[in-house]
Amino acid sequence: MAFDYKKEYREFYEPKNTPSIVTIPSMNYLAVHGHGDPNTEDGEYKRAIGLLYGIAFTIKMSKKGNHQIEGYFDYVVPPLEGFWWQDGVDGIDYAHKENFQWISVIRLPDFVTKKDFEWAVEEATKKKKTDFSKVEFFTYDEGECVQCMHIGSYDDEPATVALMHEFIEQQGYTLDITDRRLHHEIYLSDVRKVAPEKLKTVIRHPIRKR
Repeated sequence: MAFDYKKEYREFYEPKNTPSIVTIPSMNYLAVHGHGDPNTEDGEYKRAIGLLYGIAFTIKMSKKGNHQIEGYFDYVVPPLEGFWWQDGVDGIDYAHKENFQWISVIRLPDFVTKKDFEWAVEEATKKKKTDFSKVEFFTYDEGECVQCMHIGSYDDEPATVALMHEFIEQQGYTLDITDRRLHHEIYLSDVRKVAPEKLKTVIRHPIRKR
């Protein structure tokens, strides 16, 4: 049976819909940097997602080709995630999505090295006749965070975020969003198939002791 990160690391991917504190280890990701409204039809964000999945599945299916990755095991491609911010804004202004800066990411299994990543970009470019040069090998050490499962529309996230911030104040922590520690979302639902009020999104914010 394929290894499923969501099931094996439930503390990272299936938190309760009440806030909790968690320490996230350093992880490697496929990443594409961009900016703008993620809802724009055929916009930069949606093109970035296509690039990420193109490389993610090239790596997953490497077992069937000549490039054999050392330590490879069969796995389910982890969910899409995103780091979000807006220049000059404290927090997130959902009314001005055109000002979003983002890093769209998919987690890589630990056995994937930078060399394996570079092979996958070259292989996907050759086979799919697409420019994958925007995809990066990205390492992120998230550290101590507050997180919560948000159920509902992305536009309704501020209510969940408010609960998270109230919780950390009670626990003796303060928010620690900086240019290196970012608002983080993990998308557990397929927005094309799930009604907005049923979408499941992990929201995660960096914190530090007060």
